[in-house]
Amino acid sequence: MKAFVLRSYGSPDVLDLTEIETPVPGDDEVLVRVRATSVQPYDWHFMRGEPYIARLMGGGPGLRRPKINVLGADVAGQVEAVGKDVTEFRPGDEVFAMPKQGGFAEYVCVREDELAPRPANLSFEQAAAVPMAAGTALLGLRDQGRVQPGQRVLVNGASGGVGTFAVQIAKAFGAKVTGVCSTRNVDLVRSIGADEVIDYTREDFTRNGQRYDLLLDVAGGYPGAACRRALTPQGTYVVVGGPAGRWVRPAGRMFSTFAVSPFVSQTMALADVVRCTENKRNLLTLTEFIEDGKVTPVIDRVYPFEEIPAAIRYQEEGHAPGKVVIAS
Repeated sequence: MKAFVLRSYGSPDVLDLTEIETPVPGDDEVLVRVRATSVQPYDWHFMRGEPYIARLMGGGPGLRRPKINVLGADVAGQVEAVGKDVTEFRPGDEVFAMPKQGGFAEYVCVREDELAPRPANLSFEQAAAVPMAAGTALLGLRDQGRVQPGQRVLVNGASGGVGTFAVQIAKAFGAKVTGVCSTRNVDLVRSIGADEVIDYTREDFTRNGQRYDLLLDVAGGYPGAACRRALTPQGTYVVVGGPAGRWVRPAGRMFSTFAVSPFVSQTMALADVVRCTENKRNLLTLTEFIEDGKVTPVIDRVYPFEEIPAAIRYQEEGHAPGKVVIAS
């Protein structure tokens, strides 16, 4: 099969389109013919091996060379074959999943407990935009943020991949949502359901006197202390990511946030979908929202499979409204 293989850290140019062996599913795995995948910061952090501090962590990219040779954390496609212990899927079924690696190839093996039937009202390209970004938003709002109907929720970075899902999911939970974005994305964020939109080039949400029960910080850009000013005394601050950096960021921002957690009344939390063990349950929850019309993927661009390096290069610029998707 064809795949983009990562053998060393670097720019998107290090990805080598080559022929490798088609994987064979294990007993509890499903072989999926990839019809679409998507690009996200998770991929290019592993591609570049940054921030460098992450290489020292157990789940990081690897100290000297990449641990993951075929990137691509999201997939949507058709079941090609199943392992002997698989009971819920059979060849021909249309599915979507978050295997965390392997999506930048024609086929990928996925554990049965990491995939779900493709939402009936989504194309393969739309479905591929969902798993990691929407799963992260769901985890941050429901599990870490414990969002409740009627609460005031602010999403910083509301126009990005995670942010566009977060605005819609928070609304689905009955919250009043304020989205923070740049001038060019104000109309987009309003169109997906935000009750209020703050243009960060004109207004600083940490200084305008408004207070929120939950702040989901996708974009970063503000110190944790400043963000806490925008919370109610018992509010919750959930960190998702932040500006990229070679050495420490965004990990450093997370560490500094949690260092003060024992000394403040607000709750500090981290939305880490990569280590989540409930991916299938989350996919099924997201499917309910999607099929009920409460959540719709926002896709900025669709690239052909052969242009995955170009798609990553565009994603790295950090200005894509919604998701960048790959059609196979």
